[in-house]
Amino acid sequence: SIYPTRSIAVSAEGKVTVSPDIATLSFSVISEGADPEQLQADNTDRINAALEFVKSEGVEAKDIKTAGYNLSPRYEYNEETRKTVISGYVLTQSVAVKIRDLTKVGKIFGGLPSKGVNEISGLAFSVEDPDKFLNEARKEAFEKALAKAKLMARYNNARLGSVLTFNESGGGYPMPMYASAESFGKGGSGGPVSVPTIEPGSQDV
Repeated sequence: SIYPTRSIAVSAEGKVTVSPDIATLSFSVISEGADPEQLQADNTDRINAALEFVKSEGVEAKDIKTAGYNLSPRYEYNEETRKTVISGYVLTQSVAVKIRDLTKVGKIFGGLPSKGVNEISGLAFSVEDPDKFLNEARKEAFEKALAKAKLMARYNNARLGSVLTFNESGGGYPMPMYASAESFGKGGSGGPVSVPTIEPGSQDV
């Protein structure tokens, strides 16, 4: 005779609260002008000044990545000739930087405009190795599930055998936490920029 397998299905959640250990900052230098060669030279000078500043704050070259380089014409419509002509060019050079020393985030964030950066697109805090904390959450979830299954089995005068099957669901990795950033004046003019104290907070895995 074949007897149906008796089973108990349980679910449980494990959660670990962690502090972010890495910040990612994206910024751009946007230049406009009539001469594309001069535009490229000026834009590159400003980007290089920004990168030297970032490196001087302890960010390593391996954590600096060029995220975009775009030179495009700017068009204007001439009413007299009824033709669209190129009136100039716009060059955007973007960089993404990983900051591992979170005490430097505020200083870097606030110091970039004075180096010619005129757009900061965002600041994201995240956990560099989420698997480490995800495994802790898994362990907690399995322990809770086992305790729940034992209690249910005792109530039903049954004994627990081996785990038949299991599956995992949920967010898994922590989502980055973002801090908004205002666009700064062209060329970083206007003097020093005052920035708030930046707190990375915590995230749940």
